Amino acid sequence: MCPMKPQLLIGAMHSGSGKTTFTMGILRALQRQGLQVQPFKCGPDYIDTRFHALAAGYPSVNLDTWLASKHHVNDLYARYGAQADACIVEGVMGLFDGYQRMQGSSAEIAQLLDIPVLLVVGARSMAYTVAAQLHGMKTFLPGLRIAGVVFNQVSSDNHGRFLREACEDAGLRCFGTMPKVPDLVVPSRHLGLTLAAEQEMNAWIDRAADLVVQHVDIAGLLEAVACPWRELSARPVPSAGKWRIAVARDAAFNFTYEENLSRLAQLGPVTFFSPLAGEAVPEADLVYLPGGYPELFAAELAARTAVRGQLRTFAETGGRILAECGGMIYLSQSVEGVAGGPYPMCGILPFAATMEGARLHLGYRRLVDAAGREWRGHEFHYSDVTAPGALPSCAIQYNARGETVPTPLYRYKNVIAGYTHLYWGEADILKLWD
Repeated sequence: MCPMKPQLLIGAMHSGSGKTTFTMGILRALQRQGLQVQPFKCGPDYIDTRFHALAAGYPSVNLDTWLASKHHVNDLYARYGAQADACIVEGVMGLFDGYQRMQGSSAEIAQLLDIPVLLVVGARSMAYTVAAQLHGMKTFLPGLRIAGVVFNQVSSDNHGRFLREACEDAGLRCFGTMPKVPDLVVPSRHLGLTLAAEQEMNAWIDRAADLVVQHVDIAGLLEAVACPWRELSARPVPSAGKWRIAVARDAAFNFTYEENLSRLAQLGPVTFFSPLAGEAVPEADLVYLPGGYPELFAAELAARTAVRGQLRTFAETGGRILAECGGMIYLSQSVEGVAGGPYPMCGILPFAATMEGARLHLGYRRLVDAAGREWRGHEFHYSDVTAPGALPSCAIQYNARGETVPTPLYRYKNVIAGYTHLYWGEADILKLWD
């Protein structure tokens, strides 16, 4: 008989309903109870996962059916959740919003994992009419289990009574009504991993947890979402390889997927280093420079001339480097369009990065390299490069609808760099260099 374990996906009708506040609050509240809670995040978000880890004390894992196969998503959930007392998945956008209709949506993930959904409903300017909306959410997708509702932004006891009555008449259980707290504002998610940023986020998480503890029936919720834990067949763990991997990790470089790092560790020993702190590049066969906020720390990075020189020497002598988004910016000639700039960077790639006229570039990406291999990833950035044609692209990129996009993937010697954040949780990243 399968053991029972609390498992739920936190969804919403739309963005801005308060699911992030509730997620952080419930993770920290359960951590305070001494429970091991495994957090997950729907979609390609690499920022919320860092804050999940702060709240729960365990790394958060992305579950995304664009980046990975459904089998892989199930495998991730089973492996990372196996030892946990509870598993909590934060959804993305509205419950049924995917990259194409419901494909890639939170609802798709909940059905794939066979776990119930808790709806966090932003109740500002809502009263009894919410019953019809809840009824629609409950019945729209047959087989999707909605365990109940938590209302957020509730203005008064009387308002809460209307909402609870609406929930009851829609055939759903109300687990709580959280009041409006005007000064409980989510800190900027774009502060980097500085000590001050983590302290600010921790203080906010504690306040969110206090709110959840005071206004939500946590015990009733955990009981209602307890469902059988399905163990997957144990997969053989590959023996560790002999590749030496160096990964940049600090406030300027921190956009990473947990499973990507796990796969790197299977290639061989992984050593983290901080370009921002001026730490020397470790002896390595492969250097990974993930995305982050180099533009916010351009002056400090420019001042670390020894690290920049080490990376330049490594690249010019054939060392393998994978640089994504902020990592690519760091390898460029300079960063322009920031206060006090331009600032010199590593000078490896033959263009500069600029924040002037910055606009958002966003979306899923499918890459096909020169050998015809397919890779999956996600693009999210505001900067541009000043001479995008200075190097030819070594891959063609498509969006989720199969339309070509002009985003290049560059190769200079054994340096591979681009704006796309790749996911290689079920791929061999070394094949990029074949």
